[in-house]
This record gives sequence, C-alpha cells and structure tokens, in this order.
Amino acid sequence: MNRNELEDKIALKELIDTISILGDKKDFENQVQLFSENAISETIAEGKTILKLEGRKEMAETFEKFLQDFETIYHFNGQQVITINGDNAAGTSYCLITLISSENNKKTKTTIGATYEDKYICVNNKWLVAKRIGNFKWQNKIEIPL
Repeated sequence: MNRNELEDKIALKELIDTISILGDKKDFENQVQLFSENAISETIAEGKTILKLEGRKEMAETFEKFLQDFETIYHFNGQQVITINGDNAAGTSYCLITLISSENNKKTKTTIGATYEDKYICVNNKWLVAKRIGNFKWQNKIEIPL
C-alpha cells in the first residue's frame, strides 16, 4: 500500500464516521453534503428494500422524517474494508445503531446490527458516497428504565 492509498483510506474512514456523527446530531443538511449530488441510498431490512432514495434533497427530508421521534441516535462504526481504484472506491462497513425513543410513557431502546455496502467517488480531491446500501441484519427492541 502506497502513501496515497493510505491517505485515501483514512479520508474514506473519516467520511463514514462523519456521516454517522452528523446523523447522530440530526444535522441532515450537512450530512447529505457528504454524498454525491445524485447519490442513491437504499435500506434493506429482513431481506426487503424498505427505502430507496435518490439525491441529497430527498435524503435529507426522509432522514429527518424517519428519525424525528428518536431522542437519541448513536452509530458505533466497526470493521471496514475498502478497495480503491483511481477516483472510485468500494467498501463494506459494519455499524451498531442504537435508537432511544419514548412510547406510551416508556423509554425504548432499539439496537440494529447493520452493514453498509458503499460506492465512493472522488470529486475535486474530496471523497463522497455515490451509493449506499444499508442492510439491517438484525434488530432488538427493549424497554429501558426512565
């Protein structure tokens, strides 16, 4: 691995982590700027596509609506493998997602084990997500003490 490839891999890791951090902060306007203008975001649960979005505007609006009822959003990114080919790259990332909400005067914690299959493009020396497929592999929902 040469120095440029190492720098690109670090930049891609920071891209993925920043997307998660901005999502946790519900800063969707800035989050979607880390995707290409016409990026595709697809979410799969139980083997079925439950959401397919195209473009920054649609992503920001839908992410905000989907996550509005959660008090806390927390993404914990784990292992990641990336392959770089010039100004394009592809990668798989693992993520543990925790969502806290209140329902019927009770707090609930939803934990999701997810993988992300990403395609990246480098535009003006900046890596962006061109396509993301989030696959929610498992989910657990429990009541937590107030």
